Amino acid sequence: MQDIEAERHNKKQKGRNVTTQVSVNEVKQFLSHILERRKLLKVIYQRENALVKRKIQRKLRIKGIQNKDLSKRNKNYLRRQAKKNFTDEGDQLFKTGIKILQQSKSQKQKAEAYVFFAKAADMGNLKAMEKMADALLFGNFGMQNITAAIQLYESLAKEGSYKAQNALGFLSSYGIGMEYNQAKALIYYTFGSAGGSMMSQMILGYRYLSGINVLQNCEVALNHYKKVADYIADKLEKSESIPVEKVRLTERPENLSSNSEILDWDIYQYYKFLAERGDVQIQVSLGQLHLIGRKGLDQDYDKALYYFLKAAKAGSANAMAFIGKMYLEGNAAAPQNNATAFKYFSMAASKGNAIGLHGLGLLYFYGKGVPVNYAEALKYFQKAAEKGWPNAQFQLGFMYYSGSGVWKDYKLAFKYFYLASQSGQPLAIYYLAEMYATGTGVLRSCRTAVELYKGVCELGHWAEKFLTAYFAYKDGDIDSSLVQYALLAEMGYEVAQSNSAFILESKKVKILEKDKMYPMALLLWNRAAIQGNAFARVKIGDYHYYGYGTKKDYQTAATHYSIAADKYHSAQAMFNLAYMYEHGLGIAKDIHLARRLYDMAAQTSPDAQIPVFFALMKLETVHLLQDILFFNLTMLWKWVKLDNALGPSWDLFVIGLIVAVLIFLLRNHYW
Repeated sequence: MQDIEAERHNKKQKGRNVTTQVSVNEVKQFLSHILERRKLLKVIYQRENALVKRKIQRKLRIKGIQNKDLSKRNKNYLRRQAKKNFTDEGDQLFKTGIKILQQSKSQKQKAEAYVFFAKAADMGNLKAMEKMADALLFGNFGMQNITAAIQLYESLAKEGSYKAQNALGFLSSYGIGMEYNQAKALIYYTFGSAGGSMMSQMILGYRYLSGINVLQNCEVALNHYKKVADYIADKLEKSESIPVEKVRLTERPENLSSNSEILDWDIYQYYKFLAERGDVQIQVSLGQLHLIGRKGLDQDYDKALYYFLKAAKAGSANAMAFIGKMYLEGNAAAPQNNATAFKYFSMAASKGNAIGLHGLGLLYFYGKGVPVNYAEALKYFQKAAEKGWPNAQFQLGFMYYSGSGVWKDYKLAFKYFYLASQSGQPLAIYYLAEMYATGTGVLRSCRTAVELYKGVCELGHWAEKFLTAYFAYKDGDIDSSLVQYALLAEMGYEVAQSNSAFILESKKVKILEKDKMYPMALLLWNRAAIQGNAFARVKIGDYHYYGYGTKKDYQTAATHYSIAADKYHSAQAMFNLAYMYEHGLGIAKDIHLARRLYDMAAQTSPDAQIPVFFALMKLETVHLLQDILFFNLTMLWKWVKLDNALGPSWDLFVIGLIVAVLIFLLRNHYW
């Protein structure tokens, strides 16, 4: 059984197996006809209406009714009825596709869902058309066709689709399949945000925060980000935060599969082996990964409960607490049961487990299975918070913020929100942003509030594209990966900005012209650098040094290297700056400062020691040769000057002096 399960999981991880080919081909066949067939819908409706009209006329002749008004009403009614039936069928197909997509655990099942979307889109269902347009844009199942995607988006935009408005704005901002036009992109984003697009709201928030093609305005940025943060916070209060696996392509380009953000298949199998051998810590870890769906693994409640039960049987308090959590929230493997949740939370709490203590606090706070008791909830939250559990710290902050069972105390609320936020608790970050935005308990700070709201917004469901973009890149689908990263970059994700720039400078992209790649990469490196990416700051220096996407400018390159060296202690920046000081490129030549920077680079990073060794050898060799040459040129001048001062026999005088000193030293030595 284990071998069969492993084989199935391996197929799921590889993603693009042969079994999906039939469904994918079927989707492509539908896609190739959607636009053309939509044009024929009017003709179809006209034919149907003509048939209906003839049937009605026959009935009216038989009954001898010649009432024109009645005929007109019947005609309109039947037309609406036919259209409604057609629309209802499309809606049903779309809902079926959504249901399959939500329950799917393999690429084959997902491809089958898109077959239903394609059929629904063919019937004019707008939501299905949006799904298909997204599939064409992002290259789902290898069917990327940006031209067809744009045609669908333009058709949808005319019908008021805010998702289409957002997509067209994104494509215009990069010049992908459309004219590069930032003004037009801004208009699309504005219409998209007005229609309710959270992504457009987030993009506009980032643009006003950074002053991208608009006047920088913190208050406007705050307004946009708050709308998205409110939406995300509402989702977070109902369920767990969405796992965001942000893999940096710049860190390990030679071995992406070893990236710590994604669990390698072989390592996963090794962990499973250890778990079956009784390693309790591994059992709890695998249970957590499957509970949320982390590190590239699918969410699987059955597997999560399986590993937690094994670990709990071995006495793991953490496993007991997580089982309680599963029963408290309820899912397919552990149906909602307050009594069972209380049982497992109590077992964990009796061992002093922070998660179990927090769970009991939640039961008393919300009155689940027990009467509401704020005093008991406060007691358990305090015990869990003292042990450093961020969710308990947040709950304490919320109690003091809202005055639930305690007097309102904004200072204590701020204290606990801040403590929880240091561990990344998203709701704590949200309430901190609320306090800074309104000046509640703290001095109002628009900039701080925006930065905090931005962090919450980046937990939206759209962050799932980090994972699909990474796997697309790993599978060699560069264009699909770029489009997904570029959209996230437009929304202000720093990791996506650096990843997009990294892909663009590789010049493997086919959806952009070659001469646009370096300028666009430079733009994205610059945005990432502004958000604190040291590597991106060094890259900007490199682009100005070599003239990639801009004119060669040694002085600007040196400025960026200096920022990276001084602010981020980048060894690469120190090395590059040392080289420029050594040769006087864009800055005044200074050998001593060059030596110092080379030494600092070696001290900062062990990887820099060998390059620094060779650089210093070269520097000292060149400097020695220069000194020898300088010595030969000045020796004649020195000889003439000594002859004038001490006479022609000055050399004999010096030799005699040296001999006298030697005799004196020898005598003292023997004495």
